[in-house]
Amino acid sequence: MGKIALLVSREEMIHQAHNILQEKKFEIQEMRVIHTEDTVMEARRSIADGATIIIARGLQASIIKQYTDTPVVEIVLTAQEMALLVMRAKQIVGKEKPVVAVVGFRNMFCDMSYFDELYNIELKTYFADQGAELPVAVRRAISDGADVVIGGDTAVSIATEAGVPSLFLSMTEDSMRQAFSTAENMEYAMNVEKKTAAQLETLLDYSYSGVIRLDGSGVITAVNPLMEDMIGKTEGELKGQNIRKAAPMIGEEAWNRVFGEGEDYSLFFEWGGTPIFAVLAPVLYESRVDGAIITCHKMKKKTVTPEKSRGNQKRENSRVLPPLVQFEDILQKSKAMQECIRKANLYALSEHPVVLIGEPGTEKRMLAESIHNSSIRAQGPFLDVPCEGLSGEEQKNMIFGNRGAVLQVQGGTLLLRDVEELTAANQYRLYQLIRFRVCHGADIASLRKVDVRVMVTIGCPLSELMAEGKISPDLYYLLSGLELFVPPLRERREDLLEKIEDTIHDCCEHYSRYHVLTKGAMEVMLDYPWKGNLFQIESFCERLILMAGKRSIDEVAVRRLLAELYPERILGNGQGTENCDAARPFAMNENGSDTLPDEAVTIRELLHKFSGSREKTAQAMGISKATLWRHMKKYGIEKDR
Repeated sequence: MGKIALLVSREEMIHQAHNILQEKKFEIQEMRVIHTEDTVMEARRSIADGATIIIARGLQASIIKQYTDTPVVEIVLTAQEMALLVMRAKQIVGKEKPVVAVVGFRNMFCDMSYFDELYNIELKTYFADQGAELPVAVRRAISDGADVVIGGDTAVSIATEAGVPSLFLSMTEDSMRQAFSTAENMEYAMNVEKKTAAQLETLLDYSYSGVIRLDGSGVITAVNPLMEDMIGKTEGELKGQNIRKAAPMIGEEAWNRVFGEGEDYSLFFEWGGTPIFAVLAPVLYESRVDGAIITCHKMKKKTVTPEKSRGNQKRENSRVLPPLVQFEDILQKSKAMQECIRKANLYALSEHPVVLIGEPGTEKRMLAESIHNSSIRAQGPFLDVPCEGLSGEEQKNMIFGNRGAVLQVQGGTLLLRDVEELTAANQYRLYQLIRFRVCHGADIASLRKVDVRVMVTIGCPLSELMAEGKISPDLYYLLSGLELFVPPLRERREDLLEKIEDTIHDCCEHYSRYHVLTKGAMEVMLDYPWKGNLFQIESFCERLILMAGKRSIDEVAVRRLLAELYPERILGNGQGTENCDAARPFAMNENGSDTLPDEAVTIRELLHKFSGSREKTAQAMGISKATLWRHMKKYGIEKDR
């Protein structure tokens, strides 16, 4: 606990303070009369003796504020005190409307804006910033025709010599009492702040997490010892740096979310070779971001030890290739894909299976590889195995057999594509693999302990697959935690544009050609649904460049090729298929306009027509089941029973 010191220029002010302290409402630990020329020395003496707040008046208060860092509470004359002085001045002069000159330091006075009207006077103020300016101010007041001067010792002395009536700028106990109250409130607030700061420092020092504290500008203000050990840098090295410079790997998206939108943000990154999972949380004060706290957790990298089992003695002979794709390799200009990748980064921290949901041609495999490369299994193998088109025996041998995928990716990640195509027996094997980390070989009774993380891809939600009996309930509940929906390119216009431009450029470069798309051609391609996503775009663009006869490719050429490659389009009303005009290979309504009918109405009608079958409805609309599911969710449509 600090103490409050009262430093004033007159003895009567000390007497007033003693009278106030008799009320026992305030605690002032030090009171002294000082001379103005000794102000700095006396103030520093009090500070050395433990003063945390100083109460002073006028010039002395200004000097203490200028030459020390200690908070100063100024004694300001109250409106009531000034009113008494003005009334006494009127009595001394005896004029109906006298000119009253107030001389002193600005910080001594209350607001006197309406004194002229209230007391029928002409009030003139002459404020000085330094003691040497006071005599000049007094003489200027006298020359301006002041009838009476109100001021301190200097003002009264000069006015008396000039024969002008004067009043000493005395004060009552009110202004002193007000200063005491302000000082004690300030001391209480300072003590609360000190306690909070001490608690925070203790929390930082003894936290099991690495912590970095930032101010409102993103400048590092504190780093706890665990964070220092985590990244190999001291608080002294980091303090005062902007976090964007100190940790550029975090990225602007995170800071825009924290400082711009006031939302928390989680991510995985490496700092000084240390893998870190971090939570960035804004500090909100009165609905604005006043700083941020970064809480960091050190992740362990999984090391792949040589396998001793017979089937894995020669890992170097395995045909398992190391994954090469990273998150930054994926198209992500759109908000939808940025959010998808953000979730994927978080999923990389887990060891639980990941379910990637998306249409054919979306970045499901790329995301799976990126998750693997950002996980503690990054040094281990990654293997992608299709489940579709294989018999149950082939699935068992390829995935779970003695030379199967599971045993080849020990310490790594196994990606199973179209997992719903697994037979019931192999779904049980997969359940055992995920749940108990054991592998059933050729014989269901033979078990091997394995260390494999599983990821799977599907085309529609797990809940729908279970409802249709394609996924066992046990496997459904085991997989349903970390689901990641990969949006199609038609819902990511920014990514679609970049993909088209990059693919056209690559094709031109490969075939040593130089073609450009007109604005109209690009709009046609951007409006096309691209149900095959990346694959479809790549094959279409290659054909487009090979077949282009002119340097400039217009919308007619694009529409013609679309009609040639994908001639059958489903009408928006779901009534069947027909060949579309080569110039306009898009769904039309009954009037022949290119404006699609209301999707919600169409979906409801088709669900009713097909007795609630989503598969038939999706086929009738020419879209995937995953897209149909998203549209149903968007419009709040329940499947008809």
